[in-house]
This record gives sequence, structure tokens and C-alpha cells, in this order.
Amino acid sequence: MAIVNGSCRFGLWHVHVAWQDDLVYRVRFAREGLNGPVPDEILRYCAGRPADLSTLQSIATEGDSVSARIYRAVRAIPCGETVTYGEIALGVGTAPRVVGSAMARNPTPIVVPCHRVVAKTGMGGFTPDLAIKKDLLAMEGRTPGPCPEMGEVNR
Repeated sequence: MAIVNGSCRFGLWHVHVAWQDDLVYRVRFAREGLNGPVPDEILRYCAGRPADLSTLQSIATEGDSVSARIYRAVRAIPCGETVTYGEIALGVGTAPRVVGSAMARNPTPIVVPCHRVVAKTGMGGFTPDLAIKKDLLAMEGRTPGPCPEMGEVNR
């Protein structure tokens, strides 16, 4: 089967996804839409509905590179929670700047939820727009209500 490309909406943004079966190769945020389907779990997640993103694999987590270990650690952050770049660095045996660089190069945001990694003193960054990070965290339960991932309730 060939790699499929498609997009769905998240607020004012379109979420472009390149995927095949349960393996996601690329996720990016863009102003323009792209014809084609996206995995049902990403579609549900972007609509703020319960979704189990753990059913999807990311090309980023394959192998044993420092980046792959960072991405696996980030995938383990529960929906509605955040950790710092330093906490991830400590867990994988590297420096916070290395974690920040890996987050900036994350090929599959949402599947590898880099928006849940924040700076010790604030939000940190997010490409292409920090407002997306804020919106994702708000949707996930920084405010009371259901978390779109796996239907969890956060307080």
C-alpha cells in the first residue's frame, strides 16, 4: 500500500498527515488544506473528541538514537499533562537543549505530542505558531473537561 496524504482541521489550521496503515511519517500544520484522508484517531483528536493515539506508530520513535529515545519519552506523557525539557533530558540521559532541538525537528507532532513539553519558565516554542501549542494544551484539559485522547477526564 502507498503512503497516503491528507488533512483535517484544527482551529484555523490544517493538519497535514502522511501515513500508511498505522505508521505516521509526517504531520505538519499549514494554512491550506490538502485533499485526502487522515487516520481516524487524528481526525477525532483534532475535533476534540476521544481518541486513542497510541494505536498509531511514528517513524520518529524507530531506532535507538538519542532523538528516538526522546520521542518515545514524549509519547509517554499523559494527555492533559506537561513535563519540562529538563525532565525529559534527565530521563533519557541528555541535555535540555538536545530535547528542545529534537522537539523542533519532530516529524510527527500530535502523534509524538511535543506540545506537552514546556520550558521550566514558560511555554517554550512550537513551530509554526506558539498559539497552536496553547490551543492543543487547552483542548487536552488545561481547562476542566474531557481530554480528547482516550477519553480521560482532567482536573
